[in-house]
Amino acid sequence: MKTSGIKTPPLISPHELLHQMTAAYPVILDARSGKNANENYATHHIQNALHIDLDNHLAEKPTNAAKGGRHPLPDLLKFATLLGRLGISPASHIIIYDDKNGANAAARCWWMLKSLGHEQVQVLDGGMQAAVMAGIPFDNTIPVPVPVAAYPAKGWNMPIASIEEVTKATVDPDTLIIDVRERYRYLGESEPIDLIAGHIPNAVNVPYLQILASDGSFLSPQQLAS
Repeated sequence: MKTSGIKTPPLISPHELLHQMTAAYPVILDARSGKNANENYATHHIQNALHIDLDNHLAEKPTNAAKGGRHPLPDLLKFATLLGRLGISPASHIIIYDDKNGANAAARCWWMLKSLGHEQVQVLDGGMQAAVMAGIPFDNTIPVPVPVAAYPAKGWNMPIASIEEVTKATVDPDTLIIDVRERYRYLGESEPIDLIAGHIPNAVNVPYLQILASDGSFLSPQQLAS
């Protein structure tokens, strides 16, 4: 449902979500990731939230991560069909959360939906932790969505860089590569996920944790600019 002339902000506070849940119920997506994500969702999630999985829904995992990366974008038609199964149409108001303050899979899901041209999609500021603190209701009931037609996706509309473009950027002084992982991973001091530690040559490190306040919420644009 479009609001004429008013853009939906990318973030929504827990208190705003609580109001939405009592006014006009949005589609809430639980985007927690990790090997126990499905079990964690089944045990405890925001009331009426649907689970969307990083590995199986938000990525097309290759058999060899050396060819295509660890989490390349999924096939467009498969993602569009998934959205339809979840009852999501261009008119849906979608709110996404994860347990990394919204700065992990929730942010990725937001980007993917925006790239399809979806208007009303927001990330829960502060993530699951903030929802608990705000008293948002949780339960373990698995909701059953009402399927609709596959989302009318024509392509990924936001810019995407290929491996070849990134390789060229490593030797181009006019191109900036930003690594948003934690500092220790950027420095190669320890690597919990990938086979090779360190970072792409000439990348600068802007750890995503630096854009979060002490309570886990996102810093304001003014704070980020200062």
